[in-house]
Amino acid sequence: MSPRARFPLADGHADSLMWNRDLTQRSDQGHVDFPRLQEAGTRIQCFTVVTRGYPFVDGLGLFAAYRGWPSEARRSPWARATFQLDWMDELIRRSNGAVQVAASAAALEENIARGRLSAVMGIEGAQALEGQPERVAELHRRGVRFMSLTHLANNELGGSSSPLQGNRGLTPLGQEMLEAMVAAGMTVDTAHASARTFSDLADHPRARLFSSHTGVSGGKPSWRNLGDDQLRAIAGRGGVVGIIFATIYLGGSALEDVVRHVDHAVRVMGEDGVALGSDFDGMVPLPRGMRDVTDTNRLVDALCARYPDALVEKITWGNWRRFFRETLG
Repeated sequence: MSPRARFPLADGHADSLMWNRDLTQRSDQGHVDFPRLQEAGTRIQCFTVVTRGYPFVDGLGLFAAYRGWPSEARRSPWARATFQLDWMDELIRRSNGAVQVAASAAALEENIARGRLSAVMGIEGAQALEGQPERVAELHRRGVRFMSLTHLANNELGGSSSPLQGNRGLTPLGQEMLEAMVAAGMTVDTAHASARTFSDLADHPRARLFSSHTGVSGGKPSWRNLGDDQLRAIAGRGGVVGIIFATIYLGGSALEDVVRHVDHAVRVMGEDGVALGSDFDGMVPLPRGMRDVTDTNRLVDALCARYPDALVEKITWGNWRRFFRETLG
């Protein structure tokens, strides 16, 4: 029996919505669409909403125009966010029941039982809310279940881990946004948080923390990767880290480099804290031999060569399933 058949997949991060593709149709563009996810055996896929680009020169507006977003969808961060959520609603409708948003633990388990793909929705950077914490509740009503406070650049809420961003902490508005997230039952994605912002998030006694897509500094020192103390802080809250596939953060371009990061995270966090967080469709290079999600089975082969089946199953999907059962509500 192939590893693909033995172990379903769950993935913590895909930026597919910003590309404005019809994900119901199989394509040779990008890394992810619904047919390829189903072929790969993916049961849970996190889809994130992106509303701004790089520091200093944003660029997302030009990118969105190039990808055919309507002009009204490009006018503001909130418009960008709602456009992508509306597009996901339409894609779900077009899937004819093959894909459903998992907005609760019960929905997640029902989707798994019925063989549907569960889409877990997140926001990458709370600048999308334009400084209005009351919009957290609106996003939660729309099925969004996690959000990062910052993305590639500092914002009015806190600091980004990107270079030249100054390692800022949460602002008072960021603390207010965090409180709104905790009150709504929304999980906090620490990916892209500066060290000080991460520390401020971890200081909140009730915030549920995780990282949807990251490398680990024990595998490759990088501004983008989490240190051991941060990994322990996430594990201490019952959180999970999704190990990124982007070679620029792995420190190598082989599938074994992903395994190396997995191995370090497992040693620091334990077996229940480590999962996959590809960053598919995130403008990042993938390891050699991996063109898209259908090649994830090659990574599973590499994990099977190192770990017993029970641990591989946790890494490939069991840990995300457990985490979302606990946090989706």
